Amino acid sequence: MRLAPLFGVLGALLYGIVGYYLGVSIVGTYQLTTASGPVVWTATIAGMVVGYFLAPWLIIAPARAARNFLRSVPMDDLVAATIGLAVGLLIAALLAYPISRLPPPFGGILPLVAVLIFGYLGATVMTLRKADFFSLLRPVERQATAAERMAGQPLLLDTSVIIDGRIADVADTGFLMGKLLAPRFVLNELQYIADSADPLRRNRGRRGLEMLDRLQQNPDVEIEFIDLDPQDAQQVDDKLISLALELGGAIITNDYNLNRIARLQGVTILNINELANAVKSVFLPGEEMPIRIIQAGKEVGQGVGYLDDGTMVVVENGRQYLNQEVLVQVTKVLQTNAGRLVFATPEPNNLS
Repeated sequence: MRLAPLFGVLGALLYGIVGYYLGVSIVGTYQLTTASGPVVWTATIAGMVVGYFLAPWLIIAPARAARNFLRSVPMDDLVAATIGLAVGLLIAALLAYPISRLPPPFGGILPLVAVLIFGYLGATVMTLRKADFFSLLRPVERQATAAERMAGQPLLLDTSVIIDGRIADVADTGFLMGKLLAPRFVLNELQYIADSADPLRRNRGRRGLEMLDRLQQNPDVEIEFIDLDPQDAQQVDDKLISLALELGGAIITNDYNLNRIARLQGVTILNINELANAVKSVFLPGEEMPIRIIQAGKEVGQGVGYLDDGTMVVVENGRQYLNQEVLVQVTKVLQTNAGRLVFATPEPNNLS
């Protein structure tokens, strides 16, 4: 605002001149007589007053808006847009002479149109393809192995996998080799769930916050909370996908829909449910194993037990061994959408 008086004076001079010529055009003469003089001087003074108060607002407000906008634009976007604009203007300059040779009115209009079009296209295309452009400037590196790529790949945490809690147990095993990233918009959604009026949702949200604290306290886990918030998406899932594409990272989730949509867009997905199913014990028909029958099955005489990894074992004629540990023989194994289901029959000699 220190330049406002200067802009006011310049505006008063400019608008005063405009007011003078406006008054002259009204009276139709440059001769200042008793009839024409008051009109011309009134128009001039009115123009100076309007210019003094209007010029600072017309100059300072757009300048402040432009400054705030440039502060919010990432540096790589700004550099890419500047390079693209320069290339677009160069192309327009090369085409200006042959276009200007066209017959009127095209020769006088099309060069300006070419400047606007190629300048806009250059800045837009370079901004959208900035990653490809900057990658051309980097030196060629050797092809990294799969383990090296995974170790350097950021892992974005989804709300569902934080609430689930098993990610903390997986992290304790040391199988997560990349840096864990928790975006701010995921934390906001988690806090919204924790503040819910529904007791179940509130408990789920609080458990998610506890899991984040547990991950943060783990010295073997590198976790970072980032403020990046893609403006080209509104929903949390869409923002995660956009952020993963921008950072070249993977998403850890339990969400089935996010899993499918992200993979269609080429984003690497680490699904905790798929991991849990993959590491469950594998049994073949005819194998024997001990199992504790803890409840009755749906069919008559059936008993149900569970392995340490949560796999359900349905034991035919096992109800009689309720609350006992028996030796059973696997008869068949079924893979369902909910996981692996094992059917077995009790051996004559139980372990009770």
